[in-house]
Amino acid sequence: MRGFIADIQHPKQKKKININDLELSLRRLLDDYFEMEGYTLFYHAIETLQEEGELIPILNKQYNGKSPSLSLYYWVNSKAQESKWDRLEMMKLSNQFDFSYYERHPEWQTKEEWNRILSLHTFLQTSKDREMVSIEERSLELFGHEKFLLDSDRFPEGKGFLTRIGTAEDQLKMVNYGEPFVFWIKQGKDIKDIQRVLIIENLSFFHTSIKLLEKDQLDYEPELIIYGEGAKIERSFSFFFRMFPPKNYLFYYAGDLDAAGYGIFIRLIEKNPNCCIQPALKIYRKMLECIAQRNDQKMEQTKNLKYRDRFFQWFTEEEQALLEKLWIANKRIPQEVLTIETWRKWM
Repeated sequence: MRGFIADIQHPKQKKKININDLELSLRRLLDDYFEMEGYTLFYHAIETLQEEGELIPILNKQYNGKSPSLSLYYWVNSKAQESKWDRLEMMKLSNQFDFSYYERHPEWQTKEEWNRILSLHTFLQTSKDREMVSIEERSLELFGHEKFLLDSDRFPEGKGFLTRIGTAEDQLKMVNYGEPFVFWIKQGKDIKDIQRVLIIENLSFFHTSIKLLEKDQLDYEPELIIYGEGAKIERSFSFFFRMFPPKNYLFYYAGDLDAAGYGIFIRLIEKNPNCCIQPALKIYRKMLECIAQRNDQKMEQTKNLKYRDRFFQWFTEEEQALLEKLWIANKRIPQEVLTIETWRKWM
């Protein structure tokens, strides 16, 4: 794979490639490509090259149509150049930094990268006396832009900088603050009364849930409802524990019955293993009763089998059969099927 990339690298500028064309070229060279599970190996090779900075995905919501999915287009970084850094200067800093990556990839030995290393070195000399700040604040201070250390299309070289130089994030005394979210506390309840929390993926049902809660008609009788804003809840969930007192909460999640909704729920569990997070099965079952209102699965959604199977296991065999039919037919049930009017039939 490295040979393929090396052949198409330009010495002075990035080059755009179609990942399906690259895979096709590889398949033509390997007669046993499918027998050896070639795509799995291909996927991991692309991920490795991406981590090493050889490939940069173009995040325009176009994918290669395989599972697990890859971006359809990538930038191929320019061809490796000869080592440019002064080896003596590198040795002076070697007690603090690991330069092995730069030895293997001399194309990263640029003036800009060296200046970043010097800035980082200066900070670490006095880091024990520094306060904890946000990633954006520390990124601006050290590297001139608040987005540099974030997963940003604008600064693809920033994402792996700390990994390249062998420095842990916690050495920079910075924290990734969770984003604030919209929430509703049941009338008459205080923050200390909150035990059950319902997370709603979509705005319409968030407002519907508030109406039902105030009428004591909402399943699980939560003291707090959070508007998840789709996948944003994955970034904002940690903010909950900055706002509410520490204790054992019971979280219920309800989203669309589709690939994206399954992924959001499973990733919430994976990223927060110390929290009790369950699917709001009573709400999902009401949605399944509205299966006649199913519509087409969004084409840009990645159908991840792992997320699907882990989500399905919460349901009965009969319910799983219905969900499987939706999956195979590329159909989904949006959360908006649950309205004040449709809810009446369950009263």
